[in-house]
Amino acid sequence: MGRLPADQRREQLLDVAAELFARDGYARATTAQLAKAAGVTEPIIYRHFESKRDLFVALIERTAHDTLEHWENRLATAKDPADRIARLTEENPFTTPGGRVPYRVFLQAITEVNDPVIHKAVVAHIRELHKFLAREIGQAQEEKKITKLFSAELMAWTLIHIGLGYGFLDSMNVPNQGMDEHGNHVQPMLARVLTRRHE
Repeated sequence: MGRLPADQRREQLLDVAAELFARDGYARATTAQLAKAAGVTEPIIYRHFESKRDLFVALIERTAHDTLEHWENRLATAKDPADRIARLTEENPFTTPGGRVPYRVFLQAITEVNDPVIHKAVVAHIRELHKFLAREIGQAQEEKKITKLFSAELMAWTLIHIGLGYGFLDSMNVPNQGMDEHGNHVQPMLARVLTRRHE
């Protein structure tokens, strides 16, 4: 592969690493495999990342950034807070074409939680996601478009719990998960439950 500008090479290495980690797992994947797949030498990798762990953390951080950017774009044309909440519940970044590989990598961080650097990156991602969701829910509550029966913070955690569970099962290719025998899906159900007012 030809010479790339530093920022493009870094992104290319992250792209290739995501595919490699998603396929082989963080522990088994090596920088030698990454170099071969990326068409570079190992020293090129270490010009951009201090270690395999540093590369893995960079992937988690990129996934966090891309997730929030995805939601900002998705919500940009929403007509009101209730529509924003509905959009948040109707689509899960885990299950989008561009989200499956990065989130498989993210799920692998579960096996690395004893590593303080990786753990810190995972916690930062979840905290930022929670803050974003709580803000959206709080705005919808203020405009009386969504139930105030529970706090925005608690409801945001519930969405994260449901989203991670749904995305995890989707990444495992569990057939018909999240659906009943009539084809009804959990995501629109959740949107309807949340947007019913219980003052």
